[in-house]
Amino acid sequence: MAQAQTAPTEMPPPANPSQPAAPSQPASAVDALESKRDQSRVELEELSKTLSLSSEKAKSIEAAIADLDKSSTSLRQALIESAARRRTLEAAIKGSEERLAGLRLKEDGIRASLRERRGVLAEVLAALQRMGRNPPPALLVTPDDALASVRSAILLGAVVPGMRAEAVRLMGDLTSLADLQTQVLAEKTKASEAMTSSLEEDRRMDLLLAENDKQSRMSASQLAAERRRSEELAGRATSLEGLIQSLQSDISSVREAMERARREEDRRQQLTVEEREKARELAESGVPDKNRIAPAYAFSSLRQKLGYPVEGDVLRAFGEPDGTDHPARGLTLAASAGAVVTAPADGLVVFAGAFRSYGQMIILNVGDGYHVVLTGMDKVSVRQGKFVFSGEPIAAMGEKRVASATALALETDRPTLYIEFRKDGTPVDSKPWWVTKETGRARNDS
Repeated sequence: MAQAQTAPTEMPPPANPSQPAAPSQPASAVDALESKRDQSRVELEELSKTLSLSSEKAKSIEAAIADLDKSSTSLRQALIESAARRRTLEAAIKGSEERLAGLRLKEDGIRASLRERRGVLAEVLAALQRMGRNPPPALLVTPDDALASVRSAILLGAVVPGMRAEAVRLMGDLTSLADLQTQVLAEKTKASEAMTSSLEEDRRMDLLLAENDKQSRMSASQLAAERRRSEELAGRATSLEGLIQSLQSDISSVREAMERARREEDRRQQLTVEEREKARELAESGVPDKNRIAPAYAFSSLRQKLGYPVEGDVLRAFGEPDGTDHPARGLTLAASAGAVVTAPADGLVVFAGAFRSYGQMIILNVGDGYHVVLTGMDKVSVRQGKFVFSGEPIAAMGEKRVASATALALETDRPTLYIEFRKDGTPVDSKPWWVTKETGRARNDS
């Protein structure tokens, strides 16, 4: 994990801007809900530590992977499907977290109401108890006590309706409280089931990634040499743009992959109009060529079609203050601990490793002069020179936020993913590309 230090001005790391609270909710209500979200998150994290994968289930998953077709295309498709299932489970767990927060908030509201009315409720219960021990005289039974009966009737006529209303309200609150507690238990059970399924998917993905690594055409010595060369270039680079340029020219696997992609683009240009249209229709149908070595779509045509690389909440958008008196050059998402990070689009891995104070970084060349930069992950599962498909798992988030100079302004300790789009070396706003609506900001919605 990188230590906090002064970051280059070329690409400020993520931080959380000060944003006005949503006008539809008072600040106190927003703070209360956020507090309950934090409590629910901690509660679910503690619950996850008590779960484990049974040996029978682990053996079943291992047997399924052993029986899988080990071809490169089959493995990658299995990885993409596994990542999609894991993302769905992460979204389900996050949904449980949100619902638990809402239920806990309602529960606190009922308990607070009962505490505020404790004195009134005590008086009502005491009056009912006294009436049970010393009921008012009946006029027909004791005619001599007529005055006392009339007085009791007048008193009861004035008091009983109020007592009845308080009793009904008390019964309603207690019933609601019991219902909420039942819903909380059901939601925790649902979250526990999703976490168990997520553990199974984690194991499946680990095995698939291990099998996928075996498909590498590069020897261990070649990989080690390239890694050392990349680390050397990263250590000398003074800017992200300079790092990208040096990697694309000096790292053989990256250079060769880019050349293969260029040849593939040239081949596509030579297709007839009919062949090109057929290829376009195939790509649009969601089943592009599984053996492709170049993006199935022009990146500039993917506006409003990309999903976020990780399930999370927007902390800061492009152009917002970054905590160092500079506008943010990218998007920052708060994710869940250990969340899977997937490639947002087809692309060539130009860089995968640590860079300066940003922690683990992945740079994808997605074509059309665009690069996608991802930082803040804890574990990277791809290597340089590899072509990855949209939706393919490429990294995982850590348990906590990666420290950096401008990240100190963040109002969350959740792991954060920083995403930067670059066009011909210049950062551009990624918002037009995302299909996901920028809602559910972790704090201070705007």
